[in-house]
Amino acid sequence: MAKPILLTVDDDPDVLRAIERDLRSQYGAEYRVLSSDSPEGGLDLLKGLKVRNDGVALLLVDQRMPRMDGVGFLQEARQIYPDAKRALLTAYADTNAAISAINQANLDYFFMKPWDPPTEHLYPQLDDLLDDWQASYRPQFQGIRVLGTRWSPRSYELRDFLARSHVPYQWIDVEGSANDPETKRLLEALGQDASELPIVLFSDGTKLLNSAPTEVAQKVGLRTRAETSFYDLAIVGGGPAGLAAAVYGASEGLHTVMLEREAPGGQAGMSSRIENYLGFPAGLSGGDLARRAVVQARRFGVEILAPQEAVGVRTEGPYRIIKLADGSEISCHALMIATGVQWRRLEAPGVGQLQGAGVYYGGGATEALSCKGEVVYVVGGANSAGQAAMNFARYAERVVILVRGESLSSTMSQYLIDQIKETPNIQLWTHANVAEVHGDTHLEEISVLCSDTNKVERVPASAMFIFIGALPRTDWLAGTVERDERGFILTGSDLMQGGQRPKGWVPDRDPFLLETNVPGIFAVGDVRHGSVKRVASGVGEGSVAVQFIHQYLSKV
Repeated sequence: MAKPILLTVDDDPDVLRAIERDLRSQYGAEYRVLSSDSPEGGLDLLKGLKVRNDGVALLLVDQRMPRMDGVGFLQEARQIYPDAKRALLTAYADTNAAISAINQANLDYFFMKPWDPPTEHLYPQLDDLLDDWQASYRPQFQGIRVLGTRWSPRSYELRDFLARSHVPYQWIDVEGSANDPETKRLLEALGQDASELPIVLFSDGTKLLNSAPTEVAQKVGLRTRAETSFYDLAIVGGGPAGLAAAVYGASEGLHTVMLEREAPGGQAGMSSRIENYLGFPAGLSGGDLARRAVVQARRFGVEILAPQEAVGVRTEGPYRIIKLADGSEISCHALMIATGVQWRRLEAPGVGQLQGAGVYYGGGATEALSCKGEVVYVVGGANSAGQAAMNFARYAERVVILVRGESLSSTMSQYLIDQIKETPNIQLWTHANVAEVHGDTHLEEISVLCSDTNKVERVPASAMFIFIGALPRTDWLAGTVERDERGFILTGSDLMQGGQRPKGWVPDRDPFLLETNVPGIFAVGDVRHGSVKRVASGVGEGSVAVQFIHQYLSKV
């Protein structure tokens, strides 16, 4: 943690050097000593420290300076750091000004120049001031801070990315905390930059204005570009299936790279609680599962690129070449598609305009705390919807699950159904469809159509989370990899129409169980036609596929 700061300001270089020397000699082990040779420079320095979230313990300022005297400086500095101790360095002639400043600028002490020896005329008094300051000092958060507004889609995208990437950060809602004095001081220190929301502030004092996840990823050290141009195995998709393949591939000696369009973990990584995963009797969060898997993959040397998106693929002899969204390319001997599925879009008026501003697809774990005391709607009846409802019920006043069917029994695991029944602030509305959503800058109301009565009820809502089935995102494979009518990738026996191998198939063998119509390109997990949509099955497919990859590579 960064040391608190002692700031001294004096336009006389000799005095400035002397006071710096004495402060560092006595307090350098516990504090950082900074200095400025002008009051204007000192105020700029304080604003920069405020942006960095550094603590300032003491302001020790000369009274006689051009353009602004010490009392004037302390009065302005107090607006930035009101809790810092304030002291003046004065000549004998300035004693009256210093005494009057005790009331005018809430001055804590004044020192006469020269202060030699400091052991008698400086340190005892400063010790008292700093002991008093330490008694009420609470160290500030020193990590990444994100400033934005709750209903900003861009702010939500950033927070969701950081949370899913397991990057600690502090969220500051500049509207929700508009009356917080510390937030006001921070915005004032940012000046004109405060209008460029969302803003990401880093502990080194740098900032990104109106930023996107890719910029933040590069700044925090997440890898977005490949170290080399060729790999034994390239995996597109960082959900459970892709992570399992990465772990098994790299642990068995394959030079492996994994690309993830958003953040490792996939949809499973957004689950608030997975309770039926083997080996975790108390359950675990999807984020925790993803974090463990990422650590394991990196330990075996897997190169993880995120956020990074694949936009095309082609073959050149034994090489499979992936085109990336940034224009670069990666080639490999074996390619695995593990891109999972995306939530199906809800077709109702107003949904598109309010996405990210009260309307969300997926778990929305970053929004749970913001829903305290509010009414939240969950649309869908699968396990992911049930897990989200249980999570939101810990914070929201009421959670309403909307399903089109007559019950949850055909779509949700029984353990979740039982938990929902036992949670008093969760309600289940059956035969219900979202007809329309309403709100100007954010979600305010939902129109719900009851298919039994054909009546529409308009109800207030703070947030709506959508889990209504999923479709693969495989357009980038068109013309190369065969897919079914819904876009799911065909593999193994599903490619053998009438006992015939796929068109253009060259090897003297049938496609492997998880292999596509292109030798050396495999598909695992939810993106594969006929897959079981469970975390455990995705992990199993990802690990099993590596054995087929080894068999394929042995013939390349």
